[in-house]
Amino acid sequence: MALIECKFYSDVLGLSTSMTVILPQQTTTQIGMSNVTKGELHPTLYLLHGLSDDDSIWLRRTSIERYVAQMGIAVVMPQVHRSFYTDMAEGGRYWTFISEELPALARSFFPLSPKREDTFVAGLSMGGYGAVKLGLRKPDTFAAAASLSGALDMAHHFMNPEDPARKSPEYERVFGKQSIENTPDDLLYLLKEVDRSKGPKPLLYQCCGTEDFLYENNQTFRKACAKTSLSLTYEEGPGEHEWGYWDTKIRDVLAWLPLEK
Repeated sequence: MALIECKFYSDVLGLSTSMTVILPQQTTTQIGMSNVTKGELHPTLYLLHGLSDDDSIWLRRTSIERYVAQMGIAVVMPQVHRSFYTDMAEGGRYWTFISEELPALARSFFPLSPKREDTFVAGLSMGGYGAVKLGLRKPDTFAAAASLSGALDMAHHFMNPEDPARKSPEYERVFGKQSIENTPDDLLYLLKEVDRSKGPKPLLYQCCGTEDFLYENNQTFRKACAKTSLSLTYEEGPGEHEWGYWDTKIRDVLAWLPLEK
């Protein structure tokens, strides 16, 4: 595998940013690794970080490079700070960046397949929200989207349970003062919109530990998805909001990806 720490300028964000990229490399003499490629243009997994992390975190906390070595897929891990993969009310246009500019730039820099059937997205926590939002808002681009312990009911996640009208300062910096319920930033709304559409529908994967503070948040999304025609693979079991769980479950996500044989 080739590992690339890529620094580049984003016109959408108006600043220099970064992504960490793993590219397949066919090798025959590397000790302890068996690497393969699938062709000149690689199937691609966009792998998204959580709230307190950056584009290096999946590489630092898991063995993602080793896990994908025999799969022949590229992994693109972008940096989005605490944006919730959203065009922020007070901040950068991170939704436009992640959904439009980043894939185009990554494909211009690296030999990545532009085909929908070769393009997937996954993420943890905040990144789980971002991954499912990409899958549901860009179903023509992403064939599959996976959430690991995702914040999947963002319309209510930051609400004060004693006073739902009061939202946290973090919510208002990202989404503004108005509720995002029934808007394109609300995954429950997007489920219904995609279900009604005649266009392609992404495959969805969702997992969450039963001891995770986002477990009930995940149950809300799972039940909403069950009322649609979308295909959801759901897994739960013992686990908290921590890297031991995500290191295990990302392997399940990789095995689930609908890669062409």
